[in-house]
Amino acid sequence: MGRRTPLMEPATPPHPVDELLPPGRMAVVALQHVASMYAGVAAPPLIIGAAVGLTAAQLTTLLAASLFIAGIATLLQTLGFWRIGSRLPFVNGVSFATVSPVLAVVAAKKDAALPLIFGSTIVAGLFCFLMAPVFCRLVRFFPPVVSGTVITLIGISLLPVAGNWAQGGNARAAEYGSPASLGLAGLTLLAVLLFNRFLRGFLQRISILLGLLVGTLAAVPLGKVDLHALASLPLFELPRPFAFGAPQFEVAAIISMLVVMVVSMTESTADMIALGEVAERPADDRTIAGGLRADGLATAFGGVFNGFICSAFAQNIGLVALTRIRSRFVVALAGVFLIVMGLVPVVGALVSLVPQPVLGGAGVVLFGSVAVAGIRTLGKADLGTGSNAIIVAVSLAFGLFPIAFPDFYHAFPEQVATVLQSGISVGCLLAITLNLLFNHLGRGAAVPSGSAAPAQLAATARVDEPA
Repeated sequence: MGRRTPLMEPATPPHPVDELLPPGRMAVVALQHVASMYAGVAAPPLIIGAAVGLTAAQLTTLLAASLFIAGIATLLQTLGFWRIGSRLPFVNGVSFATVSPVLAVVAAKKDAALPLIFGSTIVAGLFCFLMAPVFCRLVRFFPPVVSGTVITLIGISLLPVAGNWAQGGNARAAEYGSPASLGLAGLTLLAVLLFNRFLRGFLQRISILLGLLVGTLAAVPLGKVDLHALASLPLFELPRPFAFGAPQFEVAAIISMLVVMVVSMTESTADMIALGEVAERPADDRTIAGGLRADGLATAFGGVFNGFICSAFAQNIGLVALTRIRSRFVVALAGVFLIVMGLVPVVGALVSLVPQPVLGGAGVVLFGSVAVAGIRTLGKADLGTGSNAIIVAVSLAFGLFPIAFPDFYHAFPEQVATVLQSGISVGCLLAITLNLLFNHLGRGAAVPSGSAAPAQLAATARVDEPA
């Protein structure tokens, strides 16, 4: 009577990545993901639209398209179908690396720039989709000494973004870097820290969102929350294919977009490996190939619907690490929210009410968490033997040069500078090359200390959760 039968055995709990949270909690955490990446999605179309000289209505169309495409890309990544999507809690959106080459096309072509840009974006997306099986093989060249270096660089390279947001985001504004802006950033950071320290359970996990709420409420009496902007926006707007004209194709513009696409593919590969470590589901070749196919498909789709190149959003990796909520369905719901924001501009504008100084204060914790995850990964590599310490030192140095000295490569050709100015990409490629040079060439089949693939190490070593 008391014997357990096979039918009575408890079901194996799902991996945290495949966990379904209660609807209320899922919605709150998904909104936190949207809030942490909204500024990154909104900035490129606003900068590009201003350079082209678009009207307010056209800017709204461009911004709505970026939000809509970000939502589609995020759903492709998290839910996936066939061999498309990483099926990780992976947030995608407009790559900021697009801005520089796009502005170069705008300077040369003026009003005719957008059709060229969208045509080149379609080509770049198809290139990414077709080349995904080649790029996925890079995972074997990301042992802890490489992946740890790259993850650390991702976090460090994002910290200046948080600093810029904390000062106001617009260096030309009169209040940029003012005590009021920095005070808001400091208050938000303090609120996040206090909530993280004294709250427990689910409330502790949404400390970022609570901190953003405190900072935004504090910004209202300072006049930094513009509610009047909501009145001029349409209630609902469907995305229109080629709203700025039929796509055009020109070799120079296509080459520029292909360079950006390669940079974005490199960063997405590194981000998927980082997220796999954080989520305790290591990214293998198939995962990375699926993720890159989703990037490519979303990018090509974006070119049709007035969007730009899609790439990973590293700040959301920090949020996954900080909240310890790794469910891909939470991030999928964030993708649904982004789609709604793209279709209903008024809803999208609600998130944009959060002032950039407030985002900057929260960004310190978010982006710093990514750097900490990289340092922990480096702890799996034996830096005391062999040449691993040299690999890390040189890769970090060249990865930080563009961050510390933004004009470091100003004398290089524009296409070359576009690649070199991405510290993450340079550090990643250099770490891979040096690892091959020191740990593989001439070493036979032996695997050097600290050079096991991250997927193998993560299978036996758990990534510590942040405090």
